[in-house]
Amino acid sequence: MRRFEGKVAFVTGAAAGIGRATAVRLASEGAALTIVDVAEEGLEETAKLCAEQGAKVDHRLCDVSDEAQIRASIDACIERHGRLDVLCNIAGILLLEHFEKIPIAKFRRLLEVNLVGTFALCQAAMPHLLESGGNIVNTSSTSALAGMPYGAAYGTSKGGVSALTRTLAVEFGGRGVRCNAVNPGSISTAMGSGEHLPEGSDMKLVMRAMPLDKPRGPEVIAAVVAMLASEDGAHINGEEIRVDGGTLA
Repeated sequence: MRRFEGKVAFVTGAAAGIGRATAVRLASEGAALTIVDVAEEGLEETAKLCAEQGAKVDHRLCDVSDEAQIRASIDACIERHGRLDVLCNIAGILLLEHFEKIPIAKFRRLLEVNLVGTFALCQAAMPHLLESGGNIVNTSSTSALAGMPYGAAYGTSKGGVSALTRTLAVEFGGRGVRCNAVNPGSISTAMGSGEHLPEGSDMKLVMRAMPLDKPRGPEVIAAVVAMLASEDGAHINGEEIRVDGGTLA
């Protein structure tokens, strides 16, 4: 399939995991890309993988909690590619901790990256998406839909992403821009590994978040992102698609 031939996608968090898988998937379907992250080595590897798919790809260091860096990166995308059709907000950080032990400073940092960064990227990209009739795919989480033990901070940030997604869908759907989200769960990435669990975790609570079959790789999320961002998702707006192997079924 070449669903993104002639289209330009901007992917955050592209150095690894779901961000890398999404960038490579869109590249394989014909998209030109600007990819950003704070991890330079991983970002360069992703750019190489995209180029191997025949894609025209630009990679830039960008901290999504920094509005100036966001706007500079969006401007660079337009300068390089001349347009923007798809914004994929995938960059994020994880904090799992006993609620009473979460430092407010760490909570604020999580919100800055996961929620404020997504908000600022949508805002910076929107004029260009209105021009192209493009769309946004945000990354929420199953933790926005159900309680995740030790995830009070993370779930709060992702709940905000879900609310933002619905709001943008309503505000801009009539003007030609769709906004949807994916809600990953039980995905095998470095961020999703068990090493982030706090000391003294109650494993009975943790096991509530297990899939019916097994964890899957980030490519299963990339496939759903690509569908939502393509014309196959033309009549899907304001939706959250849970990709969790039936965990919350």
